[in-house]
Amino acid sequence: MPSSLKSKPNRPVRHRDAVTLLKADHQQVKQWFAQFRKTTDASRQSALAREICHALRLHTTIEEEIFYPAFVAATQDKAIHHEAEVEHHAAKELIAEIEKLTPADDYFKAKVNVLGEMIKHHVKEEEQPGGMFAEARKAKMDLAALGARLAERKSQLQSGQKAA
Repeated sequence: MPSSLKSKPNRPVRHRDAVTLLKADHQQVKQWFAQFRKTTDASRQSALAREICHALRLHTTIEEEIFYPAFVAATQDKAIHHEAEVEHHAAKELIAEIEKLTPADDYFKAKVNVLGEMIKHHVKEEEQPGGMFAEARKAKMDLAALGARLAERKSQLQSGQKAA
C-alpha cells in the first residue's frame, strides 16, 4: 500500500476527547472519499477503497463497543442511538460488498461513491447541533476518559488484538 494512504494510528493522547477523536476519523475518511472521486487510476482507487473500508470498520467497531453504549447510558436517547446503529449496519453491508470487488467490476465505483454519501449523511447527523456529539457534550459525559478508551481499542484492533 502506498505510504501516502497508511493511516496514522491514534495513540492515546490526553487532549483528544472522544468527540475530537471520532471527528478526526470522519475528516480522514472524508478526504479519502474526495481523493477517490477525483482519481481515475484503478490501482489508486483500489488502495483508497481498501483504506476507507478498513478505517470505517475500525471506527464503527469502537463507536459500537464503547461510545454508543456510554452515550445511551448518559442520555437515555435511544432514538439517536438506534438510527446510528442502523446506519452502521447498512454501511457495513456495503463495505463487505466493496471488499469483494476490484475497480474492474462494473459496480465498484458506484458502491464506493454510495458508501461515501451514506457516511456523509451519518457524519452530518452525529456532528450537527442536536446530534449525538452535541448531546454527549451536553450530558457531560467523561469524554476524555472515553477518548482514551476509544484510542486504546482502536490501537488494539489495528494490531489484531482481541478486546480485554
